[in-house]
Amino acid sequence: MTRTPVRPFRSREWFAAPGRADMAALYLERFMNYGITPAELTSGKPIIGIAQSGSDIAPCNRIHLETVKRAREGILAAGGIPMEFPLHPIFENCRRPTAALDRNLAYLGLVEILNGYPIDAVILTTGCDKTTPSSLMAASTVDIPAIVLSGGPMLDGWHEGELVGSGTVIWRSRRKMAAGEIDEAEFLRRAMESAPSSGHCNTMGTASTMNSLAEGLGMSLPGCAMIPAPYRERGQIAYETGKRIVDMAYEDLRPSKILSKQSFLNAIKLLTAIGGSTNAQPHINAMAAHAGITITPEDWQTGYDLPLIVNMQPAGQYLSERFHRAGGIPAVLKLLVEAGILDGSVATCTGKTMAENVAAARVSDPEVIFPLDKPLMEKAGFLVLTGNLFDMAIMKTSVISDQFRARYLSTPGQEGVFEVRAVVFDGSDDYHHRINDPALAIDDNCILVIRGAGVLGWPGSAEVVNMQPPDALLQKGIQSLPTLGDGRQSGTSDSPSILNASPESAAGGGLSWLRTGDMVRIDLNQGRVDALVAEDEIARRKGEPAPPIPPSNTPWEELYREKSGQLHEGGVLEFATKYRGTGLKVPRHNH
Repeated sequence: MTRTPVRPFRSREWFAAPGRADMAALYLERFMNYGITPAELTSGKPIIGIAQSGSDIAPCNRIHLETVKRAREGILAAGGIPMEFPLHPIFENCRRPTAALDRNLAYLGLVEILNGYPIDAVILTTGCDKTTPSSLMAASTVDIPAIVLSGGPMLDGWHEGELVGSGTVIWRSRRKMAAGEIDEAEFLRRAMESAPSSGHCNTMGTASTMNSLAEGLGMSLPGCAMIPAPYRERGQIAYETGKRIVDMAYEDLRPSKILSKQSFLNAIKLLTAIGGSTNAQPHINAMAAHAGITITPEDWQTGYDLPLIVNMQPAGQYLSERFHRAGGIPAVLKLLVEAGILDGSVATCTGKTMAENVAAARVSDPEVIFPLDKPLMEKAGFLVLTGNLFDMAIMKTSVISDQFRARYLSTPGQEGVFEVRAVVFDGSDDYHHRINDPALAIDDNCILVIRGAGVLGWPGSAEVVNMQPPDALLQKGIQSLPTLGDGRQSGTSDSPSILNASPESAAGGGLSWLRTGDMVRIDLNQGRVDALVAEDEIARRKGEPAPPIPPSNTPWEELYREKSGQLHEGGVLEFATKYRGTGLKVPRHNH
């Protein structure tokens, strides 16, 4: 059956090349060398790109070497022509000095591929943390039909009958080892058993969070985010995703027709309900910026008073496999839409509204997905903070432990307010070398501060703010101290850190003049963090040399530092956000 697209396919400018038969011949000729026929490419069918993020160097996404086979079959069944191409790899655990450098680099590469090749629509294969935001950022810049195909989390990890969640087990075991409760061999066993199959983190770390938010933004099929990578449903939804992207190509259903301010407000609220990663803050802001939408600190406050209802590590007890079986993201969305918390009228990649997508969803395991009126925690969102040390930072309140709350937030008459002595570290090497130094006299009335960990200082912004107490305190049973930094922390961490502080120390932010021994007042009621230092002393310190930062080690590190903004605005390449809808204008011929 002949179908007419809403808008002519851009690939026709290559393979039909109106008025330039010589160019059409040039574009077609080399595709013949792997067996595709000229009839296919000149048929007028849409060319569907498959952005392949899976490789041996990106194990969290390696499952896509298999999922794309089913996606290709779905594309062919729906009358499209698949073309797979590689993406710059991103692997959070292994990339040094930090994978944060790669989000903007992968974004740039994908923009150029989608803009410069005969691609009418694209499947974005995602998994590990930054593959999701980088892909959606690029899709918004080029603005051709796009859909997210998540790779899915690993199966639940078990160690001696106990659930061990990827990432989270590292931070918890690190504390146990420092306290003398386990040895190095046991640490390694626990870590290895947290990763029992293909897929990304099985906790609600940044990978699960960002794929959940892609679904919440309407950019992936309902239920896609949390299907475990090895499940048969993963191949099934890959096939359905392949079919759907062909329809989206004919419908000209582009990111600009799906993503709206309300979509992003929905995402912020969903983030609270699932106990999502602190890394979502710069990623949401970055995706919104490339979609032409501004997210303010006030917008982040819309998610603060909402409850945590997903009982999943690190904020809860269970892991992703059980969350999927409990109903996954569609069940959570349905609860939030029915309660009027989310706008169910927003558009999605299915061509239906969010409310229509989740109408049949249900909660099948109330131990994992709690009712809104009996949640795991009330007011569990990200608290936006400001003060004389930074313009904006965030604190994930859903991971505040009972011990932390009792020690710091429960003083009669001063609930939610405490004062602590700063112990300042210049980067993580300094922290690891000195955290157990008796001369620092660290006790439970201290706040651990790390600087030089932001976009400019690291460079890239590193996951180092979730600092654990010195061994002596851990051995006394003190599991966490207040922590503050201008970097990030792992989304799998259960630390209630104050992080993503912007502007960072390397950009002249307040952490640059903070000194060990200064008292810091934290008022969660007013959303303020202030060093109790006299103004004239602050002025004097600002005249002192800035804390040291390492030189750039590669050309990209230098360019990243030169062009990237601060975390409160998403850490984006600031010059790039003005480019919108680049795919609507076909580039000039190359010969």
